[in-house]
Amino acid sequence: MTTGDMAHLAALGPLDGRYRADVAALASFFSEAALFRYRVRVEVEYLIFLSRARGITFVPPLTPQQQAALRALYRQFCDEDALAIADWDRRINHDVKAVEYWLRERLTALGLTGYLEAVHFAITSEDVNNLAYALMVKEAREMVLLPALEAIVERLRQLADEEAATPMLARTHGQPATPTTFGKEMNVFYMRLRRAINDVMAIRITGKLNGASGVFAAHQAALPQIDWLKFSRAFVRSLDLEPILLTTQIEPHDTLAALCDALKRVGTILTDLSQDCWRYISDGYLVQAARAGDVGSSTMPHKVNPIDFENAEGNLALAGALLELFSRKLPVSRLQRDLSDSTVLRNLGLAFGYCLLAYQRLLRGLQKVAVDRARLRRDLEAHPEVLAEAIQTILRREGFAEPYELLKEFTRGRALTADDIARFIAGLPVSDAVRAELQALSPAAYIGLAVKLAQLRDEAIASTWT
Repeated sequence: MTTGDMAHLAALGPLDGRYRADVAALASFFSEAALFRYRVRVEVEYLIFLSRARGITFVPPLTPQQQAALRALYRQFCDEDALAIADWDRRINHDVKAVEYWLRERLTALGLTGYLEAVHFAITSEDVNNLAYALMVKEAREMVLLPALEAIVERLRQLADEEAATPMLARTHGQPATPTTFGKEMNVFYMRLRRAINDVMAIRITGKLNGASGVFAAHQAALPQIDWLKFSRAFVRSLDLEPILLTTQIEPHDTLAALCDALKRVGTILTDLSQDCWRYISDGYLVQAARAGDVGSSTMPHKVNPIDFENAEGNLALAGALLELFSRKLPVSRLQRDLSDSTVLRNLGLAFGYCLLAYQRLLRGLQKVAVDRARLRRDLEAHPEVLAEAIQTILRREGFAEPYELLKEFTRGRALTADDIARFIAGLPVSDAVRAELQALSPAAYIGLAVKLAQLRDEAIASTWT
């Protein structure tokens, strides 16, 4: 056993323990070291922006080489840098000020002592923090969560295409209902998920830079000749965020709440998919590939449990609970500022982690299953009563009196066979042509436009995030 193994076994939570490998991609976005790096990035870009602004003469222009050296501070940020900032934090008990003091040391080492007082000029910690969190959330969404979701979407599209014409007994209220195809049902989830993903990507995360109470007081006092509203808009846009000018001391977190709600909606759709796949496995419609060496049950050797779908469902519930908390809590702050959001924001990585873990487990489950077409056909043929709808509808077309009531009396609560249906049709007072039409009906063919629907792709909602 290695030290790393023991660290995972001793972790307080499973995301840093049992599931660490599954969610490791998010560590570079949501760890404490990552938060330090994002803060350094904001401070560096702010300093460079100040140096470029006309009228801010106390911050001289930086050469391209100096700008590159400054940007290297966050682009080449390493463990030693994080530890050094953490050491400052322990000494002064303020993690944002710790970044400022570390930056002043680095600027001194780079020979940029003339810029020391421009670091963190006129801004408050929240100016740095809100932009740092906005960047981490935006980039984790685009670089980690979205690719994982796209992989699920692609697998659903594949199943929809492959099984477009595979007839399947539908169940409404848990009871046999008008047949569908397995591909059409997968395409329903494909389209729902595609719309939900587009909603996630459409949210423009906002950011603010406007000082301690959101009024640019320090900025205006020091440099009244500068158009700080224009400066703030331009700086936030330079980070590829949506600027917001009218705030209290804190960015109101409304767009972050909207993103949490959108991700929660994705989770709801995937929970529905996980539960349906679980039931299809239970009914024998889906067959799982058994992996050598795996144990399905501690006592029943034959079992291949649908653990990936169950794991996905559980982690989606955890993610959803956190996302709901964030969207409800974060937009609320007493008067101009309280710090209750600070400790909550530090847990964003947990919600994203449970999302990612669920997406990966769900994808693994989808990749391990195959449709048992013979089983679907047998189950469908065992329920010829589903043709009652077709029969009564054709009879309605022919002006037959009260066909629904007739079919209800004949079929409801009875176990029917195909021969029972055939005898019933033979006894109907209809023309030979209509009788032949009714006799040609079969459960497997009674799927309407399911094949076309399984292949339907609404180009209007096609993903545009790439």
